[in-house]
Amino acid sequence: MTKKAKKIELLAPAKNLECAKAAINAGADAVYIGASSFGARKSASNPLCEIEELLQYAHKFNVKVYVTVNTILDDKELKEALKLINKLHEIKVDAIIVQDMGLLNSKLPDIEIHASTQCNIRTLDKVKFFENLGVKRVVLARELSLFEIKEISKKTEIELECFIHGALCVSYSGNCYMSLYMGGRSANRGECAQACRKRYSLIDEKNNFIIKDKYLLSLKDFMAKNYLKDMVDAGVKSFKIEGRLKDETYVKNVVYYYRQILDEIEEAKKSSDGVIISDFTPEINKTFNRGYCEYFLGDKKNKEIFNFETPKATGEFLGNVIKTEDKYIEINSKTEIHPQDGLCYYSKDGLKGFLVNKVEKNKIYFNVFPKGLQTGAKIFRNQDVEFENKIKNSKIKRILEADITVYKDKIEAKACKNKVFIEGDFNVVSTNSLKMEETFLNCFKKSGENIISARNIEFKTGHIPFMPLSKLNSIRRELYTKLEEEIVKNYKTAKRDIIKPCPYNDVVLDYRLNIYNDKALDFYKRCNVLPVEYALEKTGNFSGKELMRSKYCIRRALNLCLKKDIQKTKGALFIVDEKGKKFPLVFDCKNCEMAIIAP
Repeated sequence: MTKKAKKIELLAPAKNLECAKAAINAGADAVYIGASSFGARKSASNPLCEIEELLQYAHKFNVKVYVTVNTILDDKELKEALKLINKLHEIKVDAIIVQDMGLLNSKLPDIEIHASTQCNIRTLDKVKFFENLGVKRVVLARELSLFEIKEISKKTEIELECFIHGALCVSYSGNCYMSLYMGGRSANRGECAQACRKRYSLIDEKNNFIIKDKYLLSLKDFMAKNYLKDMVDAGVKSFKIEGRLKDETYVKNVVYYYRQILDEIEEAKKSSDGVIISDFTPEINKTFNRGYCEYFLGDKKNKEIFNFETPKATGEFLGNVIKTEDKYIEINSKTEIHPQDGLCYYSKDGLKGFLVNKVEKNKIYFNVFPKGLQTGAKIFRNQDVEFENKIKNSKIKRILEADITVYKDKIEAKACKNKVFIEGDFNVVSTNSLKMEETFLNCFKKSGENIISARNIEFKTGHIPFMPLSKLNSIRRELYTKLEEEIVKNYKTAKRDIIKPCPYNDVVLDYRLNIYNDKALDFYKRCNVLPVEYALEKTGNFSGKELMRSKYCIRRALNLCLKKDIQKTKGALFIVDEKGKKFPLVFDCKNCEMAIIAP
């Protein structure tokens, strides 16, 4: 017996309205987007009127819209955030994604609540806490293995959302304070300055350099394509793509890529409506990436997850340099290269790049000889102009297929459990029934400015009626517009459970709870968390505190693991930033984790 397919959700990022619509057209079942304020990507905010326009479009396809309200808030901001959430509820946003527990200790409207990845949800106890609170969904930490996800799923009923693609934070989300410490920009308040993408040196307790001026905390990007079926089987509900700062071409390419893979999984059924009509083939290696890895999904220990040489996009490997001249180089590549492509290579000064001026077979011409480029160097393409233009100009779209029925006195359209009709006289018999039937079908197959197209057309008139094409076009437009309006009118947002405080059993009971307002403080007290400590954003008391905790470990990356040879590798280690500030490293070998400590 074939198992019943589970409804799953492909969740896409949206920097703005255009990106959100692009994601929907490419096959997203849901999108997440920032409102005018209080989102964890401060530079990706959107006015309420544009979110309302997005909702009108998304809900036609039964696509959900989640709004990020996932920064920690001071007491004044908390009141403003509550006003915003009430407005979001009024316009039928499907859910809000939150980090600050002060919101859960406030009078919220009846809107679904998702616990953000910023809540650092990586244990069964933490998941159960949010489930008992009445939260609908948790966004699990990226660091969890497939086995850990399965074990959580077995013992909980709450919806699980997992990342499947995009940039990786080296720290557990919500517990990174490096940016705040180094420059006053809080990651928990949407202002991360990406301290993990900067150069560092590693030294021992005697100040000897182990590795110098490298990107020691910069990870590759995440890609879980090989684990999607396993994740479906494990009980993951929502498959999340990272990238709320990414542009429209990234969104189109990545979303459509994963839509195709998920649609091939028999056990998975998409949760939105509509058919995707595309004019391009997605190529995941041609979009922004720092090189891909599967992180800890397969429980591998730091194999191929970091790149000490650059935090920038390297793109696709093309070949090696076999000859250099003043105006051109030759490479041994079978890949077609185009003028204005961006190529890059590693030199002794790190990753360097240049634009292609002209191409003749394997000869690549440029205006100025690329500094430090030598024979044998690997050449990558991190900007494929032809492909990007194709994606940018793509007419990919999403349509709803309707069943059209013609009666003697009306014409009816059905789609997505909705039905509308327009009255009319369809009694006049056509003298050329075959041609008229084809005219009807061709007319209603068009969508024009609408998102609906006829799947089939049935005549319940006893004959094929005659109707001028101009009149048919007018009827189609009116009928399809009416059906779209009916679908949106009948769209229902989910009701949420009552949020109620419950015992909190997680091990983290200090500043890492990120308590920034009195409501959040009271919330944890009501959850029997005593004593409590305010967030570093509020106290500024960094001395000796963990600035970052990571499942990634520099020792493992450099084959200095204490579990392998403690005599050879023992002793304190420090990372040093470009200004000479020294940060002690602490290694939690029992849990295979590394922490960076404030000096």
